[in-house]
Amino acid sequence: MAGPVRVAILNDYEIVVAGVARMLAPYADRVRVVETATGVPPMGDCDVVLYDTFSQSQGNVLDVQEVAAMTGAQVVLYSWNLAPSLVSEALRRGAAGYLSKTLDGEGVADAIVRVADGQRVLPGDSEGREHGAWPGQEHGLSAREAEMIALITQGFSNLEIAERAYLSVNSVKTYIRTAYRKLGFTRRSQAVSWGIQHGFLPPEPRRTDTGRGMTSVAAPRG
Repeated sequence: MAGPVRVAILNDYEIVVAGVARMLAPYADRVRVVETATGVPPMGDCDVVLYDTFSQSQGNVLDVQEVAAMTGAQVVLYSWNLAPSLVSEALRRGAAGYLSKTLDGEGVADAIVRVADGQRVLPGDSEGREHGAWPGQEHGLSAREAEMIALITQGFSNLEIAERAYLSVNSVKTYIRTAYRKLGFTRRSQAVSWGIQHGFLPPEPRRTDTGRGMTSVAAPRG
């Protein structure tokens, strides 16, 4: 492919897509972020849609085929959940790649280029720290703990969170307990109130590269 691969980053949280965009910025000679979309599929021209799965229903909500059809782009999922059944389901739905969040910016950029060249990229070794950004990171929350707070703030029960995140209910309870301990909470209502105050309800702006820099475009409300 001549020139850098045009990439759109998709997630419900501005902080998440902005963090991934910053991570890819040093590799602009290979991948150029042309849009950061929150809440709805990208609208601009791009070659690859990089979908960050933070706080998303793993394998269920995002219709990969629909996003690919709307954008004409290859869709790549970027996740810490590497369950083989989940990877297989994403590929069945038409994903061109599935990346582990333990990849750093260079690894993600390389994978995006390979996908744009027609290769299918799958997760390898899952060991290592998570990259990117997420709500609550500055308060010491891990990405998984932050996801639990985000889903609690959105009103999901522990069982619904487990189904959404492909985790056992016991694992969900463990992540919630550690998050509560870090934040000094004893009640779910405290987590909801704190989550609302600290941006854990998904915002709806999107940003598009018009050729004059990144601009904000409001996502439509249902």
